Amino acid sequence: MAMAELEPLPLPATDLWDRIVDGYGIAELDDDPLVAHWEQYYASRPDYVARMIDRSRRYLYHIVTATQARGMPLDLALLPMVESAFNPNALSTSRAAGIWQFVPSTGTTYGLKQNFWFDSRRDIVAATDSALDYLDSLYTRFGDWQLALAAYNWGEGNVQRAVDRNRQLGLPVDFASLTKVPNETRNYLPKLQAVKNIIREPGKY
Repeated sequence: MAMAELEPLPLPATDLWDRIVDGYGIAELDDDPLVAHWEQYYASRPDYVARMIDRSRRYLYHIVTATQARGMPLDLALLPMVESAFNPNALSTSRAAGIWQFVPSTGTTYGLKQNFWFDSRRDIVAATDSALDYLDSLYTRFGDWQLALAAYNWGEGNVQRAVDRNRQLGLPVDFASLTKVPNETRNYLPKLQAVKNIIREPGKY
């Protein structure tokens, strides 16, 4: 009688962090003072960083495995640190919920059911699959991970209008060159870069 195969055990935490760093694939932000600002923010709050990392251990192995299976940059597995500090009960003023912070309409578009009894935006497996679907769609549209992440935060229509505006003016269309970007979105990628640096050099924090 054939023995059923067991799922492999998760990697030790240190190996998982190394795996994430080895899989970074999103362009770094060069000489952006906001990166230094957010590095200082996290460095001055070691208890907050420790809580965020501790919460991530419950979910990160699944997120990394799902992201890697799609051939996507593993930087994306750290995005819930920026979105929600890996708090599955996080709820924003715009009613974005879960570790990936889906607003109700985008959640519905990407198959996350929400009703009085149940909100699958808080389901780690379902929300991760939907978030990766959404990010992949944004990357396909813009052809650039920085623009895809800006669209995840600001909305794809807003990013498209900003790109079109720059094109009409003969300006570059990379994220750093876009104009009229709200402060939340302008800080979004620098926060992710700071988080990436925390994972890359944990001794600094």
